[in-house]
Amino acid sequence: MNAQSKGRLVWNHSTHLPGLIPILQRLTLKMGIQTVTPGVINKVKGHIPRMTLRVSVPIRGGFKIIARQGTTVQEVFILTTLTQGDLEEMIALTLAK
Repeated sequence: MNAQSKGRLVWNHSTHLPGLIPILQRLTLKMGIQTVTPGVINKVKGHIPRMTLRVSVPIRGGFKIIARQGTTVQEVFILTTLTQGDLEEMIALTLAK
């Protein structure tokens, strides 16, 4: 892996879901990931006991991901050259570690 293949994690908020940043840092090391930007945090009614990341919608140059844990959700924007299927597979492998 060369230096150009490493993505970038943008720190634009002071708060993140617990455990989310290490997962996003591992994602930035994967080929095809250019920029990972955590976004807005919200509370929801449903409860998910462990961290999940789900591809939500395509955006210009990548995808919006929804990270959920407990009753909290956080948007994550990933700029990538990967297809949605490849990104979902990469996220699943990263969460499994």
